Amino acid sequence: MHQPAISDYGFISDCRSGALVSRDGSVDWWCPDRFDSASVFCRLLDPAGGHWRIAPLAASRVERAYRPDTLVLRTVHHTPEGSVAVTDALAAELGARGHQLGMNSPAVLLRVVEGLTGRVRMHLDFAPLPEYGLLTPYLHEQPDGGVLATTGSVALVLRGDGQVLRVDGDRVGHTFEIAAGQTIGFDLAYAPVYGPPAARLDPVATLAETARAWEAYREAHHYDGQYIPQVRHSATVLTGLTYARSGAVAAAPTTSLPERTGGDRNYDYRYSWLRDFSMTMDALWVAACPHEASRLFAWAARSIGRIGDAPVPVLFGLEGERDISEHAYPHLRGHAESRPVRIGNDAWRQRQLDVPGEVLAAVWRLHDYLGETFDEELREMVVGLAEQVAAMWRLPDRGMWETRDTERHYLSSKVLCWVALDRAVKLAPRLGDRADPRRWAAIRDEIRATVLREGWNDRIGAYTGAFGSAELDASALYLPVVQFLPATDPRMRSTIEMVERELGTDAGLVRRWNNDPAGFVLCSFWLVECLVMTGQRDRARALFEKVLGQANDVGLFAEQIDLRTGAQLGNTPQALSHIGLINAAWRLTDPTTA
Repeated sequence: MHQPAISDYGFISDCRSGALVSRDGSVDWWCPDRFDSASVFCRLLDPAGGHWRIAPLAASRVERAYRPDTLVLRTVHHTPEGSVAVTDALAAELGARGHQLGMNSPAVLLRVVEGLTGRVRMHLDFAPLPEYGLLTPYLHEQPDGGVLATTGSVALVLRGDGQVLRVDGDRVGHTFEIAAGQTIGFDLAYAPVYGPPAARLDPVATLAETARAWEAYREAHHYDGQYIPQVRHSATVLTGLTYARSGAVAAAPTTSLPERTGGDRNYDYRYSWLRDFSMTMDALWVAACPHEASRLFAWAARSIGRIGDAPVPVLFGLEGERDISEHAYPHLRGHAESRPVRIGNDAWRQRQLDVPGEVLAAVWRLHDYLGETFDEELREMVVGLAEQVAAMWRLPDRGMWETRDTERHYLSSKVLCWVALDRAVKLAPRLGDRADPRRWAAIRDEIRATVLREGWNDRIGAYTGAFGSAELDASALYLPVVQFLPATDPRMRSTIEMVERELGTDAGLVRRWNNDPAGFVLCSFWLVECLVMTGQRDRARALFEKVLGQANDVGLFAEQIDLRTGAQLGNTPQALSHIGLINAAWRLTDPTTA
């Protein structure tokens, strides 16, 4: 079976879970209970992994786009017989408006087929394989013409307006015609076997209601900077990656899409990373509202809990779960034969010294919103993180890119230790008697001196990725973003120029290191920010627009872009890529932003 490219997928969400829909009309990924639950379709990771396709029988030319300010995806197929549109969405709760979006999503996948011209023969192919393809369900024809699929703990009910669906072995194959002006709605409802029955909704009416819910949500969030359409779309993607019940933002809705085709760097990103925290907070502050930022902050504070001797994990489950141990699924072939397929992410076990800096930078971002006096739990968290950094900053760690080899003294980790204590010193008046700003400031200054001495490489003429290393690393671009050094500092400016020359490409992409075969989208947007901060606004704008051109046809970014082919790589859509877009657009709008 054909397996589409990563860039062929559009993303739909109900702020509980996400689904990926290919250009050829196939839903190839859906984890209906929540983003990090087991899938019922996983053709994304194996050509035989289960899917639900609706498309013309004849070959078609495809155009697709999101309804503005929504994650309602409309795909138009032009065939020799005529044209037809298929509109896909995950249903919002009826009547949901504003911040209610996603709080009580019914877990229903909507697909509405609309005849535009002529008379087009369509085919529906429904082949669910729950639990990442480990289970083959029983399919039962229903009196109303629908089909019930049950296995393990999963029940799925497929229905179509006026359609009688027939079971053929372990799938449903159904051919129908649609004429210009005619509309046929299909819905697929999920429910746990041992719980309430699956919701029954009118797919056409619910699709319209879902679009209104998204539009109302975006209308309540204003962005007044440059590149308004792109920023609003990226903000909508971030909303779609938010698990509404907790406020956590998933790094991506997918697992194991490869960073290198055929390689083994295939990781599960369906969790929320504290390392991304301050960047995410900045993006929400710019393109959403304080409510969204404060909900994410509250989730992080609850997830971190009381600070002990162990380092705070770099990531958590969407409801604050700490143990998300990693398992390989050898029965899946992987996307483009890229193995292993992983469920869970063992990065939660790593020592990541940059985490407290990201959290305390976010506290500083929100400090006026949080009030002049912090409550006891917030005071304890800030003081605990500051003390942890004071005790641990000299240790090596795994670094920003979560290497799975030897721990090192990574530059970005030490800089984020400086950020943690710098922000803690600024927050000290709100922290009560346990605050120790004089000692924190002394350690902060020691960290700074160490970074300036050990992180600089005279031969390279740049700050490198780790102390004593001669290898350039694009993470050095983060130093001006977190205000460790001004971008105009002579050594920092030299580093920016070296990264652009040695790690940059004509396409505007920036690799993380020299032997990286792909551009890392976030690093490209960091370079935009650095160019703005060095006064090179025209070059920054040109670079920003080049990177925008690397998005797929519906404005989505995966994690990386292949330098040779331009193909998207890694999990998609990637929150950090869209966060980088928002923050770079705001930097172009207001170069003094911090």
